[in-house]
Amino acid sequence: MSTEKIKNDVSYDEEQQDKIDLTNNVQARIQNPLHGIPKERLLSQVDSFAREQDMLDIAPLLRKGALIAQNPKDFENISELDEKDKEVIRRERTHKWSQPRDLYMTVVVCSLAAAVQGWDQTGSNGANLSFPDEFGISIATGAPNAANHQWIVGLINSGPYVASSLLGCWLTDPLNHLLGRRGTLFFCGIFCIFSVLGQGFCQTWPQLLVCRLLLGLGMGPKASTSPVFAAENTPASIRGGLVMSWQLWTAFGIMLGFSANLVFLDVGRNAWRFQIASAFIPAIPLTLLIYLCPESPRWLMKKGRYHDAYKSFRRLRNSELQAARDLYYVHRQLVEEFTVLKGSSYATRFFELFTIPRIRRATLASFVVMIAQQMCGINIIAFYSSSIFSLANFTNKQALLASWGFGMVNWVFAFPAVWTIDTFGRRNLLLFTFPNMAWTLLAAGFSFFIPIGNSARVPCIALFVFIFGAFYSPGEGPVPFTYSAEVFPLTHREMGMSWAVATNLFWASVLSISFPRIQAAFTQVGAFGFYAGLNVVAFVMIFFLMPETKQRTLEELDYVFAVPTSRHISYQAKTYLPYWIKRYIFFRKTELEPLYNFDEVESITVFEKGVGH
Repeated sequence: MSTEKIKNDVSYDEEQQDKIDLTNNVQARIQNPLHGIPKERLLSQVDSFAREQDMLDIAPLLRKGALIAQNPKDFENISELDEKDKEVIRRERTHKWSQPRDLYMTVVVCSLAAAVQGWDQTGSNGANLSFPDEFGISIATGAPNAANHQWIVGLINSGPYVASSLLGCWLTDPLNHLLGRRGTLFFCGIFCIFSVLGQGFCQTWPQLLVCRLLLGLGMGPKASTSPVFAAENTPASIRGGLVMSWQLWTAFGIMLGFSANLVFLDVGRNAWRFQIASAFIPAIPLTLLIYLCPESPRWLMKKGRYHDAYKSFRRLRNSELQAARDLYYVHRQLVEEFTVLKGSSYATRFFELFTIPRIRRATLASFVVMIAQQMCGINIIAFYSSSIFSLANFTNKQALLASWGFGMVNWVFAFPAVWTIDTFGRRNLLLFTFPNMAWTLLAAGFSFFIPIGNSARVPCIALFVFIFGAFYSPGEGPVPFTYSAEVFPLTHREMGMSWAVATNLFWASVLSISFPRIQAAFTQVGAFGFYAGLNVVAFVMIFFLMPETKQRTLEELDYVFAVPTSRHISYQAKTYLPYWIKRYIFFRKTELEPLYNFDEVESITVFEKGVGH
């Protein structure tokens, strides 16, 4: 089915009563796209769809799937389903982690993409201890031109993030359009192999900067595409847990990078070359395995390749019934999206991120959650922990060991989020962890007041940095990429994810460039205190501007983001905040008035108090 066909296939909309306006859903009535259609009419529409797509051979499955998608909570009473069909749907709830091998292969490949991202960060972390001296740009206190050299070292470290945010991320949309999700990740894998290896052979700091800029051309589209690829292939009930594997395995890559720093510590004056070039290792299996995964069915449907989409769904679901259900459900939402949102040219889609109300709210929410990841201060540790610990009077080996310990904490504490992100919720995780990240950073900064000769100085600094990592990993670690991969409609998903990741990486580059100079000007205490304050600011932004997306299908999120931002802010300030104070400060039993009214909800939907869901 072509894009033009999808745009024109809207006849059933005129017959549907109580229609929701996606761009101005003031009453916030979250409604299944198939809700309210009489059974006979729905089955007739399914038959028409099957004829148009030359899928009459699976028409019975499509009919059953449409009935389940229309009323998933009441599937037990659908007469067209036999006991075997019902058992398949029951098993979705009772064995939600029992998924096909190809689905887990997709997650493994996306995890490799994340590991590359993490390893690239920490390779430069260890190299910071020696490459400035190698290239005559020492940043040691008292060194000639130390202030200028601090900016140069910051620029080199920020190279991939500058290139990603200014160019790499914006290649995501045309690359995905031309090559698909898999082709884009293959393209990125090539850049992440050869540019990383090139870093190890550089003879001057400008050469190193150029290699790191080229690395950004692979990192940007990879970071934009991989979470979307995983999100589009996984079922809603476990999407958060699987998609958040991006952060889990980014943390694993960070830990591996710190491990490589330790392995190559005693190689000699070329140790930094091995440390910074070792990140090519996970990029090799990423590049080799990507075409063993099924292509995103949603991307194939967007290109009008419905037969290929059904084949992908069959590989990604446990039964043909589930594949047929998801195929038809996504098709109907595609019709909605193309009718209302009319995604067309590259430039048009970019401007629509800020002009169409539903998309503008998603753009704002993704901006908030992405910039908050940089505001929290995690990357001052990921990029510069070895330098920070060295300035705290650690030896080089102690600094790398402490950094490795931080990497291990960051990885281990990311595991709980696999379960909590779809139960506790994205927003609640952030609201819980940001205050704790603020006080731990402040405590780590104050630990620098302990005299250098005092035996408590080193363990106190390391302890509070480790506790900071333990709070970061299950919250602001996995949520930003999971959240941003969910919130945009399919018509604008590549562009929206490009925006979100560009935001994240641009501010990562600002942090990377500025931190050596901030640390010299503010001292360690001031630098840590500065980022502790930014955690508080980020907490306020998240509280007022970030709606919850927990366990909503990718398509149903259209309705969540149709609620005006002003109403969401007003609800949080005037309804939820007073409720929270009464309930948890004064311990008074009180009822919370929900922001949304539910007409008909998917069985996976769970009402969460206080998150505007």
